[in-house]
Parts: sequence; C-alpha cells; structure tokens
Amino acid sequence: MQEDQWNAIVNCDSSYDGQFFYAVKTTGIVCRPSCKSRAPIRDNVVVFMTVDDAIESGFRPCKRCKPDQYRYPAEELAYKAMDYIDAHYSEPLTLGVIANHMHINPYHIHRVFKRILSATPVEYLLQKRMTEAQRLLKETKCSVMDIAVSVGFVNVAHFSTVFRKHSGLSPSVYRNRSQMVDSKLSELDGV
Repeated sequence: MQEDQWNAIVNCDSSYDGQFFYAVKTTGIVCRPSCKSRAPIRDNVVVFMTVDDAIESGFRPCKRCKPDQYRYPAEELAYKAMDYIDAHYSEPLTLGVIANHMHINPYHIHRVFKRILSATPVEYLLQKRMTEAQRLLKETKCSVMDIAVSVGFVNVAHFSTVFRKHSGLSPSVYRNRSQMVDSKLSELDGV
C-alpha cells in the first residue's frame, strides 16, 4: 500500500474514491477511501484497484459507504479527469498536473483515459481548446491573441500553428469565413 493511499484511508479522503478500495482482514469488509468507519490497523489493510477484486477475494461490501455502487472505477476516473479538463482547459495543464490533482499516477490516468474515451488526456485537452477557440472566433470580436490566451496558449504563434493544423485554416481566415457564411445565411433567411 502506498503512503498516499494510507493517508486517504485515515483522512477519509473522497478524492480517492473510485481510484482504489481497501479491505480490512479482521472484519472481512471492503470500503471506499472516504468511509467514515473507524481507522483500521495498517497491517490489517489490503488495497484493491476494483471492488470486484475485493469481493472475489472474499470481502463483503461495507453497509456504510457501499463501495459496490461503483462497479466501474476506471470509467469514473476517466470522467473525473475529463470534468477537470473541461473546468480548467484555459490553465497551463499537463498530464502531470491532471494526475496530481486526482492523486494518481500520470501513466495510469493516461492509459485509463485513452481506453475509456479513445483519446489521451492531452488530445482531449487540445480538442477542448480548439472547439472553444472556434466558438470565440465565430461569436466574439476578441483579438486572436486574447482568444489564444483565454483557451490556454501563452504563445500566439504556437496557437495559430496548432489552430491551422486542427482546422486547416488560420484563426483569421476561419473567423472571416465564418462571418461570410453567417451573412450569406442571414441573406437567405431574409429572402
């Protein structure tokens, strides 16, 4: 058992829920890290990555924290990471920052995210940033530099290169074409 896992158990840390489960040999019960039951003796604790593994090993789910309600912790982990990216995409995010926030190994979150969502966290982050940049280019008059910064890029030239690779157009050309399409549509609506 890792030290951070033990600390999560002792402190009933809910941010670790779904990342691992712990069972107590003397009671035969498996719990979530956030379980409010009395702290077990460390030597009696066994850590499992899934509640199913613990149940298969002969432990029964705790009636207090109900760990068996989370049958698919990998999915929960991937969606928690996705939610974190969605909320913080404009910040300087790396795989290490995401993993640190979730108290998990970067390689593990990378593998789980890719398996569940068919993209790496970094690919998802880039897609989120590009989608938001496209929206801002269409709907606002903000400068390309302001948009680049608002979606998490510190270098406008790098933003333009990534945007061009993603959409096939420079940010300025994308904005101009979007405005032309919108004006043509409004002309057709007026006819």
